[in-house]
Amino acid sequence: MNRRAFIRLGGLAAVVPAVTAGRAQAAEAVGQGVTVREPARDLPVAESADVVVCGAGPAGVAAALASARKGAKTLLLEQHGCLGGIWTSGLLAWLLDIDNKKGVMAEITQRMTALGARTFTAGGKPTGAYDVEAMKALLETLCEEAGVQVRYHTRAAAAVKADARLTHVITESKSGREAVAGKVFVDATGDGDLGALAGCGFDVGHPETGLTQPMSLICLVAGVSPADIKAFYNDLDSPSSWAAPKDALRAAMEAGGHSPSYAKPSLFRVRDDLFILMANHEYGCKGTDARDVTRATLHARKELNALIDGLRGTGGVWKNLRLVATAEQIGVREGRRLHGLYTVSANDLKAGSRFDDAVCRATFGVDVHALDPKKTKGIEAQTWKAKPYDIPLRALVAKDVQGLMFAGRCISGDFLAHSSYRVTGNAVALGEAAGKASAVAAQGGRLPSSVAFAELGS
Repeated sequence: MNRRAFIRLGGLAAVVPAVTAGRAQAAEAVGQGVTVREPARDLPVAESADVVVCGAGPAGVAAALASARKGAKTLLLEQHGCLGGIWTSGLLAWLLDIDNKKGVMAEITQRMTALGARTFTAGGKPTGAYDVEAMKALLETLCEEAGVQVRYHTRAAAAVKADARLTHVITESKSGREAVAGKVFVDATGDGDLGALAGCGFDVGHPETGLTQPMSLICLVAGVSPADIKAFYNDLDSPSSWAAPKDALRAAMEAGGHSPSYAKPSLFRVRDDLFILMANHEYGCKGTDARDVTRATLHARKELNALIDGLRGTGGVWKNLRLVATAEQIGVREGRRLHGLYTVSANDLKAGSRFDDAVCRATFGVDVHALDPKKTKGIEAQTWKAKPYDIPLRALVAKDVQGLMFAGRCISGDFLAHSSYRVTGNAVALGEAAGKASAVAAQGGRLPSSVAFAELGS
């Protein structure tokens, strides 16, 4: 046996039962769930930065922009092939809780408007809708202008700490397994992946049952006229509530032979010939389990095709309805809620809490999508209404891991509070604050926990 063949077989020995056990025994052992030991190896430190941001959704992009604009060398890692996360790869082309937001969020809406990429009512009022492809291009332009280094198709796979301080994130990509060094890290993965890998404590789901809100796969549809389907969507200037168009759309779908898994299916006009459709709920799935996410995605895509085919089969205003695209990534409402120096709670929403270190004022209400489809397939009713409330900087600083901040829906909060602050307008504001604080800490050789609110600047 030559040397190359020996090395190749030696590498296999770590993952295949002993050859002497025979093929049948090996197959049986694998079937019984025998573990494998991954060989230890030295990884190249492929890149280094002052601030490393994992996840390039609304929160991650805002964090990277804010950090770079503060003068910090900033690296933004993203598992997909575009920036924007749920805004783009998730096709949720509808902005929520943005009206009171300044900074990066206001800049994005202003530049999208200038590009002709936002949707307006007949009365000239902007809606929440926008052109997804324009958003992808704009976010890349903003990052390029700010000097953010972007790396696509790269996922955080592990973390390295020196004592309690995070020093490297281990990535997996087409380039293999590599280490990325940073002075400060921001977890903007949505599901709190980096925090969990680094040993940060977290909570998932309802505190009593562990159930999480359902996932939803968004799609784009065409072949309908706004004038013809005005009873099935709301463009904000309409005097009718959102409830009537949703109920009418569900009835139309049921007439086509399919009742949607979400009781309040919704159409949103992006352009006169293009609409967003949100009609799907995937219950009993965890966003932190790849098998669950896969099962949910397969079922959701099948359902959307059936709903659209059924509608088209009814003829009339739906006769030319066509599915244009389904999201690359199913929308996950709930992942991990990482433990920070402060936990935003339902009591903060009830009281409309104010903080001296407030980095975001959330105005979106409690929005818990059905946990148990046997009880409801819509939004769970609440006995109280949230008041506008502040999210303090402390909720973005890791409690258990030094050198780590959070941004977006994985910040420190309880189940009900999360259902309110998780929307994207808030995610951008949280990301911007995390990026500023991380840059200040990194450039000063400090920990994020030592950064005072006043140091963030305007």
